[in-house]
Amino acid sequence: MAAFASLPAILQPKEEDIQMMLSAGVHTGTRNSDSSMQEYIWRRRNDGVHILNIGKTWEKLVLAARVIVAIENPEDVIAISARPYGMRAVLKFSHYTGAQSIAGRFTPGTFTNQITKQFREPRLLIVTDPRTDAQAVKEASYVNLPVIAFCDSDSPLQFVDVAIPANNKGKYSIGLLYWLLAREVLRLRGSVSRASDWDVPVDLFFHRDVEELKKTEDEQAQKVDDVAAVAPVYDDAIAEGIDAEVPIEAGEAAFEGGDAAYGTSWEGDQQAGTEW
Repeated sequence: MAAFASLPAILQPKEEDIQMMLSAGVHTGTRNSDSSMQEYIWRRRNDGVHILNIGKTWEKLVLAARVIVAIENPEDVIAISARPYGMRAVLKFSHYTGAQSIAGRFTPGTFTNQITKQFREPRLLIVTDPRTDAQAVKEASYVNLPVIAFCDSDSPLQFVDVAIPANNKGKYSIGLLYWLLAREVLRLRGSVSRASDWDVPVDLFFHRDVEELKKTEDEQAQKVDDVAAVAPVYDDAIAEGIDAEVPIEAGEAAFEGGDAAYGTSWEGDQQAGTEW
């Protein structure tokens, strides 16, 4: 691959990785563009949407992974996502790499106000969107905290040290980016071999809507009810050999005959003066 000539052969992507990035829409930007992102934009489509250079996306992913691995304690790395599509990806990334995570609203003063209960002192910050997570990026600049950010074509690069050009607004794009970053970090640490695929599926990093989950559960429950409502069908040979009425009638006749022969009826007990 001529586009990745600057990388060693061991760090170059496979064809499957590029196909996954293209299918997830990692290269798709927005109609707007920031002047600082011009070097990462490949071209502009006829409909006005900017296309990002996917080669530089992979190079910056590898660079970000090398920066993360350089931190001795994995807990000194913190990943943040205020965007709903990135919350699940951030939690999974922190789970597999040992980093910390903040999914949802970022509390102002987390990096600067020591009185707050949520005060943290990380050594590296990873944000999903510099615009949505602007408060965290701004506080990181106050405490000299390096920032790695996934940047779209219209993202501001102020206070961002490592910008990864990618689509940071798509559900599948964000999940795939964090999955690739986590896999590369584990490979550089030696936890995962490059000769084999990572056993963690990328689907775990994708955002899952509550309404979609509820709809899927309802469909599965409906299928179970439909299966249970169908009457069981027996084999013809077994059905012909079973005659359920004959044993019942024989049993009733035997019971009535026993009562008549031995006088074990309620009327006979009353005549004998037996009280219950």
